[in-house]
Amino acid sequence: MPNPVLASGDAVHLLYRAHHGWLHGWLRAKLGNTFDAADLAQDTFVRVLRHRHELDALREPRAYLTTIAKRLLLNHHRRRSVEQAYMEALALMPEDLAPSAEQRLIILETLQEIDEMLAGLSLPARQAFLMAQLEGLSHGEIAERLNVSLRTVHRYITKGFEQCIMAVM
Repeated sequence: MPNPVLASGDAVHLLYRAHHGWLHGWLRAKLGNTFDAADLAQDTFVRVLRHRHELDALREPRAYLTTIAKRLLLNHHRRRSVEQAYMEALALMPEDLAPSAEQRLIILETLQEIDEMLAGLSLPARQAFLMAQLEGLSHGEIAERLNVSLRTVHRYITKGFEQCIMAVM
């Protein structure tokens, strides 16, 4: 009797051998960087390994790999965007107040975690939540800035808290 775990591992191995080069090339074209492409290609196959039970029903391997890789690519771009915004903010800070390299890394990782927590929110909801938490604006001030009702602001901020709670659980 064949071992289903071994069989699914064989399926991942075959998928990797048949499509890794193609996926790396596709990602390299999207990123313009072979090193990031290699990392994302490997991350894609790590995801495949986690969901190897789905391979039995797989009909379009490249479409499957592309779907996973696109999600990872989106996360990659979001992380880079957060990192760029943070570096720009640091550049504006007086040098004597700038955090150490270790503190910068911790802050950047925290910012990326917050970004991931809030990723499921609509843009206005994310903006309202951040205005309340980071800028300390009142609901009325947020409503005025976003041109929405107080009730909508309350709903946005509640959704923000729910996202954070769900991400921690």
